[in-house]
Amino acid sequence: MRTTLVTRVRDRAASNPDGIALRHKDLGVWQEITWSDYWDTIVTTGHALLALGVEPGDRVSIHSENRPEWVVLDLATVAVRGITVGLYPTNPAAEVAYLLAHSGATVHFAEDQEQLDKFLDVRAECPEVRTVVYREPRGIRGRYDLPGLLAWEDLLALGEQHRREHPGAVEERMAAAEEDDVITLVYTSGTTGPPKGAMLTHRNVEFAIETAIENEQLISPQATEKDLTLSYLPLCHVAERFFTTWYNTATGTQVNFAESIDTVPANLREIQPSLLFAVPRIWEKLLATARIKVDSASRAKRAYGRFWLREAERLGATLAANGGAHTPGTRIRAALGWVLFFRAFRQRLGLGKVRYAASGAAPIAPDVLQFFMGVGVRVHEVYGMTENTAIATANRPGRVRLGTVGEPLDGTELMLHPETGEILTRHASNFAGYWRDEEATARTVDAEGWLHTGDVGEWVEGTHIRVTDRMKDIIITAGGKNVAPSEIENALKASPYVKEAVVIGDRRKYLTALIGIELDTVGEWAQRQGLAFTTYRDLAEKPEVRKFLQRVVDDVNAKHNPVEQIKDFRMLPKELDHEDGELTATQKVKRSAVDKAFHHLVAEMYGEQPAAAGASGGGR
Repeated sequence: MRTTLVTRVRDRAASNPDGIALRHKDLGVWQEITWSDYWDTIVTTGHALLALGVEPGDRVSIHSENRPEWVVLDLATVAVRGITVGLYPTNPAAEVAYLLAHSGATVHFAEDQEQLDKFLDVRAECPEVRTVVYREPRGIRGRYDLPGLLAWEDLLALGEQHRREHPGAVEERMAAAEEDDVITLVYTSGTTGPPKGAMLTHRNVEFAIETAIENEQLISPQATEKDLTLSYLPLCHVAERFFTTWYNTATGTQVNFAESIDTVPANLREIQPSLLFAVPRIWEKLLATARIKVDSASRAKRAYGRFWLREAERLGATLAANGGAHTPGTRIRAALGWVLFFRAFRQRLGLGKVRYAASGAAPIAPDVLQFFMGVGVRVHEVYGMTENTAIATANRPGRVRLGTVGEPLDGTELMLHPETGEILTRHASNFAGYWRDEEATARTVDAEGWLHTGDVGEWVEGTHIRVTDRMKDIIITAGGKNVAPSEIENALKASPYVKEAVVIGDRRKYLTALIGIELDTVGEWAQRQGLAFTTYRDLAEKPEVRKFLQRVVDDVNAKHNPVEQIKDFRMLPKELDHEDGELTATQKVKRSAVDKAFHHLVAEMYGEQPAAAGASGGGR
């Protein structure tokens, strides 16, 4: 039998049955799941799917926060040659309808009453769903009379019965697996249109595991059963699936599931993971939190903390200039800092034992990475996308170049389009195409097998790749200058006081920006100033806040040439929200939606009537 995700779990259960595979909290107590129990539950769940009539190629959808049942159902689906479809917990009912109908899911896992109600609101639009499974009974049991509704315990009981009556049926399906079997549909963010379902196969995933994990191109030495990870980003995202499920099956790392996205800071402190992947927003939030704590301390502690934070920035700058390697001087200063400040500082953030950290899925400001490098947390920026199974480039230990996404991984062909500079990749992890969308597939993968990423890049020192921006986001000013807005936006968001920044200026004479404040840090600053406020909008609209943020804008402008400088900005009166359609489920800004919602602010900055701004697009 060829190696797959499920054979890896089976083999680890045989070689290390009592080892801990997963941990989760139940009523405030961490519960452990051994490899033997993990595998046994996957097999039983696979039998349940067979009992429900799941055939090879059928889709099983999962609408849930990260939890053991997510990965169990995912791998059970793969075991019976089905296709997993993950939904974001924040997907509203309309998006649930689209994803279930488009994928043609036949079995749907709705974690709790909230997710079940979303499905019930749109079930008429999802005719292929035959069975709905729920995990949390509160508010569901005894209240809903829905044909095909099963509790998780009932699903397992069904699987146990089928397992007794048809022993070996799951293993028989596993043995028939082909390397080009599609095992999951990973839906794209949908920033410019409806999400597309990228089809990933056994071949794609195994190449990703072999290239990035087993060949130690990301982590060296390789991860082992002693390494701990925290799973908290949505598992339907390819990056979290990579660092949670694939790493776990390939190396035996222990996965700890966060209680919720809101408890991540507390769970980080509890778990103290040794391996940590986070999107830029998380790293920015950790840095902002650290600065809040220092600034809110007593005068003596504040002075002491600020000194060491500045020292971290200086250390980071030297390390960054040296590829991440220490000089004799930085080694001594870092050792002293570790004893006097950095060790306790990292412990409080939950980063005390991190030996490898990565950032990906979106650009991040080099200043943020530099700071964490200074306190001893080497955050390696990596690059990939859903369509190439997250495999493209990575900054490798000892060869870090801040501001780049690293070097192409071994076995990965990468080139820049000679005319547009678009990044193209070609390797065995390039996806099998978009589900039910041959036209989009043909636009994305050319006849020679090159995947067109949609990202513009450039070589740095001939070895590392720098992603300048998405092709569709490049601003061309009225003067014909090309500007990459993400660099400016990331520089603004490097401030602990800025949560969102949207640069505007396509076909206009100068650049402007819409800026959203970080409520916690700006609120803390306002309290120190004796500035009273009631709501986010009240705080954002205060003249004192705008004047304070002007300093952030001025600092960023000083680092850019005149054509890239922000000439005017407006404060966003609300936090951008997925349910309002302003953000994707992965927290990426939907430019057109933001422009439509706040076109009156854009019009003000260009001296236009709001209707004119709305008609012309007002942004990029």
